[in-house]
Amino acid sequence: MKFSKLTLAVTAVLGAGMSSAAFAIDLYVDQDTQQIFAQPGPNRVKLGTFEKVEEASKQKAELEEIRNDLALKNNELKALDEHMKEAEKVKVKLDNKGLHFETADKDFKFKLGGRIQADANYTDDDNYVFAGGEKAGEHVEANDGTEFRRARIDFNGTFFKDWNFKTVADFADNNVSMKDLFLQYTGLNFMTVTGGQQKQNFSRELLESSNDLMFTERSLMNVLNGPVVDRAIGLNLQTPDNQKNWSAQLGIFGDTIAANKNNGKADEGWSVSGRATYAPIEEKTKVVHLGVAGNYRAPNAADQVMDKGLVYEYETDHMSNLFLLEAPVKNVNNIKMLGLEASGLYGPFSMGAEYTRTWLDRKDKGSNLELDGWYVDAAWTITGESRKYKAGKFYKVDPAKPFSFKNGTWGAWELATRYSTVDLNDGSFHGGELSNVTVALNWYFNSNVRLMADWIRAFNATDTAVVTPTGADPDNNDTFTLRAQLAY
Repeated sequence: MKFSKLTLAVTAVLGAGMSSAAFAIDLYVDQDTQQIFAQPGPNRVKLGTFEKVEEASKQKAELEEIRNDLALKNNELKALDEHMKEAEKVKVKLDNKGLHFETADKDFKFKLGGRIQADANYTDDDNYVFAGGEKAGEHVEANDGTEFRRARIDFNGTFFKDWNFKTVADFADNNVSMKDLFLQYTGLNFMTVTGGQQKQNFSRELLESSNDLMFTERSLMNVLNGPVVDRAIGLNLQTPDNQKNWSAQLGIFGDTIAANKNNGKADEGWSVSGRATYAPIEEKTKVVHLGVAGNYRAPNAADQVMDKGLVYEYETDHMSNLFLLEAPVKNVNNIKMLGLEASGLYGPFSMGAEYTRTWLDRKDKGSNLELDGWYVDAAWTITGESRKYKAGKFYKVDPAKPFSFKNGTWGAWELATRYSTVDLNDGSFHGGELSNVTVALNWYFNSNVRLMADWIRAFNATDTAVVTPTGADPDNNDTFTLRAQLAY
């Protein structure tokens, strides 16, 4: 545009000069005869330079038109410059992490993301009857079929550089539930402050996103953790995400968002939880991770934990409705928990283990309980990629060569296995004991799409919620899950 404007200006000036040369003439008069000549000669005196009035007026009009056009173009350029400056204030980007909006100074940001996890489930050897209770002897088996395990939409943003917010809603099960919903301040170099609904500070497995887990479901250890230390409304202090080699979190929490709806008029329960991790080795493809966590929770006035009565239970898969373990615990004064973590990463190989110990202080004399659970897992990325690690958490594999028929590349392949167990038996309390082993094959098409195939076998079952028609324990129960995941 600047070149066009300059060209027009130069053309106008040259045109004006040419017009004067083409339509101006010098006239001379003979002093004796009074004749007028166009050329100088003897006895001739120059009268002056004359222009043809019609041509001069025409040229002046043309010049005026060019000047007006230049002024119009100049105004258009100014408007375009102002528009470009306004447009540069907000940058829009779409990539594998979602849709981003960001101001040029990065003081304000907004990101739209989400996840879809579609499952197909099948359970074998599931011909059982209820072992006790009102339904004792009634037939029960797993529901096989398909479901959307998770269908979430995420809203993340930043205000004035230091204030972050996150809102995550889940639409699975044809229902709407709020997951994360918090405001976070990052203006302190040594600490981040988060207020709202968030995960409590306990268990690496529980804190890691379902987008990053190597398995479709968490381990049997989560039978103890899930009902007590999952999401709750609270105030949490933690080290920044860019902290190297170690991390620490400490928070005080109430109940979940759903508590006010489900708990009636009962006063809210509360908890304090903390977690610390240390990585003596933290390199891109080499990590040694150690962690310890603690939690103390007091139920609400209606003897409910989080938003319902405390029940330790294990479902073969999310849609099956077949609970091999189902142990309600009542009259709880408080719950104390200890968690230990150890994990390692070496190139495409990873290994990890966790242990949870739970002490239940009950109102009935002599009825206190000590329960525990643990797991150990190992994984190998067949195509050579390494999992990622940051601030005490492990993240999924990103394929070095995303799947493409055109390029002849096949993404990343991961083989993983896990052994886990939980013991809900203590003294006269028989909540059940169970172990299982999981074998998983994961195919990462790219950083957003993956397929997961899991086989889970349950065994070493005692005092379970269901038994075979002959009264035997539900050993050798097999569950198969195939999941297609899109996360962005």
